[in-house]
Order: sequence, then structure tokens, then C-alpha cells
Amino acid sequence: MAEYNPLELMICSAAKFLEDGAVVVVGTGAPCAAAMLAQKTTAPKLVVLFEAGGIAPLLPTMPISVGDSRTFHKGLQATSMDKIMEACQKGLVDYAFLGGAQIDKYGNLNSTIAGTDYYKPKVRFPGSGGANDLGSLCWKTIVMTPQDKRRFVEKMDFVTTPGFLTGPSAREEAGLPPHTGPYKVITNLAVMGYDEKTKLMQVESLHPGVTEKDVKDNTGFNIGFVSNLKVTPAPSAEALRILRTEVDPSGFIINRPAS
Repeated sequence: MAEYNPLELMICSAAKFLEDGAVVVVGTGAPCAAAMLAQKTTAPKLVVLFEAGGIAPLLPTMPISVGDSRTFHKGLQATSMDKIMEACQKGLVDYAFLGGAQIDKYGNLNSTIAGTDYYKPKVRFPGSGGANDLGSLCWKTIVMTPQDKRRFVEKMDFVTTPGFLTGPSAREEAGLPPHTGPYKVITNLAVMGYDEKTKLMQVESLHPGVTEKDVKDNTGFNIGFVSNLKVTPAPSAEALRILRTEVDPSGFIINRPAS
């Protein structure tokens, strides 16, 4: 079996959720690596959008920002942020990759502040950018993040991006499009989804060598586990080869710590 690090496992796992012909909005870093890997393996017709306006580029190398000129390279269109958001509003975008400083049991995300005083926070994070729009309007939201109790919290300091808000029907009652919302959470420990009825986060697969206790010890709320709990498949040797030699040969992403 090929050796791999936690971030490589996260990227390879995320790539498998992107089916051929789907449309996905990604940022830079691990989400971009996952999209590039999917294009080069199981989803050659995956359409990748970047928030700054790049539509379906053929990425020559890993971009360093959503406005990097490489995000327009040989693309179908070089447009603008409002056109990308318009595509989300029209229901044309299947997946959005997001992250944040905090996530709760309903998949709400905080990328704004740490602390309860908005004007005098303990830490001020970058803010929403397009995260609120993407999490509100795209059909499915995938989150990639390290897992620990500081990030996986019972009570949010601030809700930047809506998940399922307070539970079943809350998104629709808030005026958000029906049948949209959180889909998967991929961490250095496990892959999580959401219960269809309760909208609560639940573990669907544990990464090799990870136990249920490991997940519970690194989660600040009571997290469920599906009855048919599985082990996350290890990356194939071919997927790792492509990731390391074609997607991120300089190791800018895959050599970073995943926690």
C-alpha cells in the first residue's frame, strides 16, 4: 500500500465526490487540488469555476489565489465575480468548497470573528468573501478542514455562512433555496455527512487507523455515527502519483500539515 499523509487522503477523498460533468466552485489550496485531481482521474468533464471569474480553465499549475491568471488559462470564459454568483443564483452550480474557523452540528460556518463582541473580537478572520453566497445558493456544500474542538463547536461565535441553521426546514424558512445546503465534511480524521431528517452531522467513514473515540475527542458537540460505518478508502498509488507529479509537484499544498 502506498504511503500518504493526512492531507493527501483528504484531497483524494474529496475528489471522489465530484462526478463527471458536475459544476464546482473552488478556492485555492486543497479544494483546488481536489478538483484538479478529479479532472485528471474520474471526472474529466468537471467544470471548475473560480470566484474571481474564471470558468472552466485548464489549469497549467496550482494557482495561488482565485484571481491568479492561471484560473483563466484556456478557460471557456474570463468573466467576473458577479457572473459566478449569478450562476449560483440560477442553480447552475452543483458543489461549493468552503472552510472556516468554526463549524457546528448543522454545518453552519464562521469565518468572521472569534469571541462574542463583533466590534472587539478576540480574533477577526477574513470574513465571508463569497462564502455566504456560495453556501446559500449552491446545491451542495463540501467543507475541508482539520478536526479539533476549537473548530467543531457546540455554539458558534458568529454565523458567516448558513448550513442547516437550526435544523430541519430552517433554511427554507429563512428564504434560502430548497434542497440546498451542507453535503460532506472531510477532515484529517473522517468523512461526515448529515442525517436526512434531523440535519445533524454524522460520521460516515473513519480514516484508516482512526477510532470513534478519536473523533469524539476532537469534536465539541455530540456527533453521531451511521449504522453502516465504513473505513475511508486509502488513496490509490495512481491517484497519489497524479496528485504529486501533475497537480502539486512543488508540494505547496500536500506538504502542509492537515491539523
